[in-house]
Amino acid sequence: MPTCLVVDDSRVVRKVARRILEGHGFEVVEAEDGQMALDSCRVRMPDSVLLDWNMPVMNGIEFLKALRAEFGPGNPPVLFCTTENDISFIQQAIEHGAQEFIMKPFDAEILMGKFAQVGLA
Repeated sequence: MPTCLVVDDSRVVRKVARRILEGHGFEVVEAEDGQMALDSCRVRMPDSVLLDWNMPVMNGIEFLKALRAEFGPGNPPVLFCTTENDISFIQQAIEHGAQEFIMKPFDAEILMGKFAQVGLA
């Protein structure tokens, strides 16, 4: 069963993502911020990461930079999921190793479509 680390400071967003992903055969691990997510990756690397941008302690881009610096480029695939829609945010995410960018709010069709685009569904 593939694993997905859902990183978002919103419990509601984590719950919605969990429901969708578990319904498509994923095991879901949750983290409330980037530091918790990085700690989780050090214990067990997930097959994918669904990542929010704006979080306390360590934001999404800081997490992504730390993840890639510690574990190398490209693996696991990271899909940013955020309300940030400015092209500069999208460019920054891709430059630092994200594979896709999903806008909130999302539904099962949008989320699984993006996972399919990166070969995860």
